[in-house]
Amino acid sequence: MKEGRLILLAMVAMACTTAWAGDELISYGDFEKWVTRTVKESVLVGGKTVTMYEVGPTQTWAQNKAYTNQGGSPWATSNVYAKVAGVVKSNVSVYPDTHGDGKCVKLTTHEVRCKAVGIVNITVLAAGSLFTGEAVEPITSSSNPMSKISAGIAFTKRPTALKFDYKIQLSESETRIRQTGFSRRKEIPGKDYCEALVLLQKRWEDSEGNIHATRVGTMWKRFTADSDWVDGASFEIHYGDISGTSYYKSYMELQNETSERVYYAKNSKGKMAMITEEGWADENETPTHIVIIFNSSHGGAYIGSIGNTMWIDNVKLVY
Repeated sequence: MKEGRLILLAMVAMACTTAWAGDELISYGDFEKWVTRTVKESVLVGGKTVTMYEVGPTQTWAQNKAYTNQGGSPWATSNVYAKVAGVVKSNVSVYPDTHGDGKCVKLTTHEVRCKAVGIVNITVLAAGSLFTGEAVEPITSSSNPMSKISAGIAFTKRPTALKFDYKIQLSESETRIRQTGFSRRKEIPGKDYCEALVLLQKRWEDSEGNIHATRVGTMWKRFTADSDWVDGASFEIHYGDISGTSYYKSYMELQNETSERVYYAKNSKGKMAMITEEGWADENETPTHIVIIFNSSHGGAYIGSIGNTMWIDNVKLVY
């Protein structure tokens, strides 16, 4: 009887382990379904009807208004509807593409021009970006672009890795450009890379609506060479304070107002607030949010090389 009970307990333990082991496809992470948006741009900038794409249930969004994630999709893109000084313009830098017998997502870096005589005349560099969270539309200016992105979704698991298929095509330029729309085009030293990252955070909000966090887990990969399709690539998520490890690079630093890149999110009042990472969490901590980002350029807003392109498919978390 005792032996039988031990065998039963062992079987239960194995079943529990199996339930939490393996790969988990993130919702819509196979990129087989897309929302097709049509935006009618202002006559002053040409009056074109532009087709845009979002990751979500197959449907058409034929509306000149702010888009919100559909069908429970956790994904948002840098495809945005802008309305600056009453002029409607769009940016498309994320597209569906083909991979094998199915679809994938294609991210590309390009220039966006908006010219209306006497009203606005700007050219900006726009990278393709896919991320968990939402874009806050309409975009009304080119200032502080990160404040238009609510980064991350609620999440309380502890995956060991991010797994996905990818293909990389980098620009041949050995330098990058910075083009914000309101300053001269400037050359930036260094080659442009594509990147993928995961930030697991434990967040809280203070009485004034400011968002604070500690960094629970980190995965940050920069792709520095062209590559044909690599399927099922797995990248480890490192927990706790990684600042003293061989894995750590300066760009993996805690994200706050002093870092190169600052992320924002909607607080409990629906207002955008900077996410201030106050420190590294204990390696056994449980997160409250996950930020997953794929970028066709690594330098932040308005910096990159035209033509940098990244294809992504089958995004999974590994347990």
